[in-house]
Order: sequence, then structure tokens, then C-alpha cells
Amino acid sequence: MSQSHTHDHDDHTGHDHGHGGHHHGHHHHGDPQEAGPFPWRRMGWAALLVAFAVAAASLVQVRSGEATVITRFGNPSRVLLEPGLGWRWPAPFEAAIPVDLRLRTTSSGLQDVGTRDGLRIIVQAYVAWQVQGDPDNVQRFMRAVQNQPDEAARQIRTFVGSALETTASSFDLANLVNTDANQVHIADFEAQLRQQIDQQLLTTYGVRVLQVGIERLTLPSVTLTATVDRMRAERETIATERTAIGKREAAQIRSAAERDARIVQADATVKAADIEAQSRVEAAQIYGRAYAGSPQLYNLLRSLDTLGTIVTPGTKLILRTDAAPFRVLVDGPPTLDNKAGSQP
Repeated sequence: MSQSHTHDHDDHTGHDHGHGGHHHGHHHHGDPQEAGPFPWRRMGWAALLVAFAVAAASLVQVRSGEATVITRFGNPSRVLLEPGLGWRWPAPFEAAIPVDLRLRTTSSGLQDVGTRDGLRIIVQAYVAWQVQGDPDNVQRFMRAVQNQPDEAARQIRTFVGSALETTASSFDLANLVNTDANQVHIADFEAQLRQQIDQQLLTTYGVRVLQVGIERLTLPSVTLTATVDRMRAERETIATERTAIGKREAAQIRSAAERDARIVQADATVKAADIEAQSRVEAAQIYGRAYAGSPQLYNLLRSLDTLGTIVTPGTKLILRTDAAPFRVLVDGPPTLDNKAGSQP
């Protein structure tokens, strides 16, 4: 009886399980009506994501200072120059390659070149350049150097080295190295160097030259010795010329001074003669008045003047005391004797 009860319980349990399974199956048959729209929604989202990916792959950003070349199956088809967003067909149909348009500088390195007068100089130049910002030159730059600025700089360096050799042969050393600033023509040298490479770089590489300058200019030892000797000779020549000029000017000044002195002396002589003649006239007038007033005193004074003219401190005379004009020293004026005789 106990077993029968247990069996009934098990059957009941199995019946419940089957019933539950039947109930579960009945509920599952109602799901397709409620879950039907979900596959279409997933497909819509997937299509939207694909469209977004295609749009993102088709957009191109052009940065400032750059150009973007759109290539179609590896061949350039167009060039985008304006900064902002552009479009292209997604890969593998089209690709976007940025090209740097910023300013760059390239140095030629030290170049041993010859001048027109046969001397050697060591010169180093620099070139400031950039890719010309138009479609033709951007594509030309890509074709020439495969959009490699370092390769472009290497080839530009070769161009500048050749141009330096040609340009230096048009100038004498004195036009490049000189103590006289008026004789130095470095600006002309730079202008001619730029003229030689400007158009050639543009047509070959699509590169525009903005500035060319001389970085360094020096002389080899042999050229330096020859230059020093030449400068020494020039200095000696200049010194000789200036010495000759100084001597000539000194002679001119001396001659002018002597001429002026002779003129002044002649004027003084004339004036002295005039003064002497005038004084003689005045003296004669004075003598005339003196003689008219007192002939004896006049004779005495004239005799004394004669003695003063003849006799000097070193003169020795031996004369008679009664000889003229020394007689007056002994006799005295006649008027003095008369006056002395009349006194008591």
C-alpha cells in the first residue's frame, strides 16, 4: 500500500511536469507576434553604422599650411588647398596625401669655388623655399621627390652648389672680400645666385625660392696669403699716393706763403720808403727852420750827427783836434766864446 502511494505521487509529479511543459510550449507559440520588428531594427542600425563609416572614410581634413592631394588608384586626380573638410571616395578607390607647404631652409654646405680672377674661395649659402601653393606645382613636387622634403632639400643643395660655382666665376675676389665697403658686392652675388636657381627649381620641383643668402665666406690658405700680399701692396700704393699728395700740398702752401711774404715785404718796403721820404722831407723842413733860427747851432748838431753816423763803439780814429768836425769839441760855438768874454 505504501508503494502504491508512492507510485501515485510520482505519477502526479510527472503529470504536473508534463502539464507545465505543455503550458510552456503554449506560451512560446505566442512570441513571434511580439518579437517580429527586432530584426529590421537591427538591420537599420547596421546600415546607419555602415553609412557613417563610409562618410567618415570619405571626409578629408585639410590643415592650415598643407595641401592634400587626392589620388585615384595611385594617380593624382585633384588637389585640395583650402583648410577645412573635403571629400574623396573611400579606399581603395581614392587616397589622401598631405603635402607640407610651410617654409623650409636648406644650406649648401661649404663649397670651394673659383673667382673670375683665378682665386679660390670657400662659400656657404642658404635657400629659403616652400612648395608653391597651386595644384600644378603641388603635383609636380609629388612626382619629382615623392613628397619627401628631405629628398627635395638634398637635390636643392646640389643645385645651389652648381650655381655657386657659376656665380663666383662672374666676380673678382676684391668684389667679395675687401676692406673698402664700397667695393663689396655681396648683394649682387646673392641676387645673381637666386636668379640662377629660382626658375629652375620652380619648373623642376614646384618649389618657390623666397630668399637666398651667403652664410659664410672664407679663404683657403693659399688664397689668404695672396690676398694679404695684394692688400699690403694696395696699402703701400695708397700710402705712397697720399705722401705725394701731402708733399705737393705742402709745396703749394709753402709757395703761397712765400709769395704772400714777398708781397707783404714789398708792400712794407714801399710803405717804409714812403715813410722815410716823408721823414726826410719833414727832417729837411726841421733842419731848414733850425738853420734859419740859429746857423751855428745847426752846424753843431749836424756835425754831431755826422760823428754819430761815422763813429761806432768799435771805431778808432786818430785825428787832429782842430780838424773839422772835431774842432767844435775844442773851440765850442763862437757865440759861447763871445758870451764868456763879455762876462766879468
